[in-house]
Amino acid sequence: MLRQFCYVAILFSALGYNGHSVGGTAKHYDPGASDTEIKIGNIVPYSGPASAYGVFGRTEAAYFRKINAEGGINGRKINFISYDDSYSPPKTVEQARKLVENDGVLLIFSSLGTPTNTAIHQYMNSKKVPQLFVATSASKWNDPQRYPWTMGLGVSYEAEARIYAAYILKNYPGKTIGVLYQYDDLGRDYLKGLHDGLGEEGATLIKSEVSYDVSNPTVESQVVRIRDTHPDIFINISTPKFAAQAIRKVAELNWKPVHILASVANSIGAVLQPAGYENSRDLLSASPQKDVDDPDLVDDPGVREWRTFMTKWYPDGDQNDGFTRNGFLLAKALEQVLRQCGDDLTRENVMRQAANLDFEVGILLPGVRIKTGPNDFAPIKQLQMMRFTGRRWERFGPILNSEK
Repeated sequence: MLRQFCYVAILFSALGYNGHSVGGTAKHYDPGASDTEIKIGNIVPYSGPASAYGVFGRTEAAYFRKINAEGGINGRKINFISYDDSYSPPKTVEQARKLVENDGVLLIFSSLGTPTNTAIHQYMNSKKVPQLFVATSASKWNDPQRYPWTMGLGVSYEAEARIYAAYILKNYPGKTIGVLYQYDDLGRDYLKGLHDGLGEEGATLIKSEVSYDVSNPTVESQVVRIRDTHPDIFINISTPKFAAQAIRKVAELNWKPVHILASVANSIGAVLQPAGYENSRDLLSASPQKDVDDPDLVDDPGVREWRTFMTKWYPDGDQNDGFTRNGFLLAKALEQVLRQCGDDLTRENVMRQAANLDFEVGILLPGVRIKTGPNDFAPIKQLQMMRFTGRRWERFGPILNSEK
């Protein structure tokens, strides 16, 4: 009898049976998943120089409260564990290890920042734990051959900068450029895309490239240095606190360049409002999202869905803060992946489903899809230029594909 039992146990093991089944359908779990729960880790700067991004985590937490109230995902509630890293890479490493090794999360989702995610990139892949939909658009996240456990969501910084370069060459031929950029992978990615997009003309068009460090108290002196080179166009590659400072300083200097603001800082609530609406008038940027303040979109189903969510589940959230829409978008993308996983909640299947997406989110512009493949870890690839009117961002021109 014992020999027969052992034989059956070995057979079940060979077939992948793990002791969880309903109606004959096997369930497969890795750490962080069970019949009742999916444990998700998150790392966001709720404090420090990039604390404006803390709204990402707050919006995502609200979205998962909504999901749980509606019955969870495939009957399982989301346990969302979010830690503060103050935008400090060493702290990010500490929090990632805590989430993986102590809290036992299934995956880390929407961890924010290029330097911070870079600090845990190797660790997450060595542990074979998904580092999914990182809230940064560095091009390095689209590398499934070397880093199969890491994926971003938005258009890469390089691709975004190539779009700005193409826009400049078409609409401002021969005009000179000054660049303020954050001295890290985020800034370097934007710079590379800008140089690639400008090509040989970049050598003569770019008059100044001035960097700042996130530990700097202000970027006012950097803006003055750029202004003193007399460029026609100012490209502002800054995170929110510094972007607002730069916008105010440009106005204080009564300098009137064509001012292009990187998408990482184009939130009305987090950047343009503190910088001053009048100071921000005519800024240019780009986005894959609908203009939620467009009066023609009041009855748009995607805009209504987002406003309904915010009103009910995040009433304290600022609906003028574009980062709430980013958090909403990221959370919906994760929801789609987890629903596709069904009862196979292994880390390997999470990444398999993340690499098999093709769906729309109502808050995105018409025709913009979240689409991936085994060799394509860049889910969103399209943007549209937009101009700040003094009250809202107004989209204009065609939807642009960011791929080369």
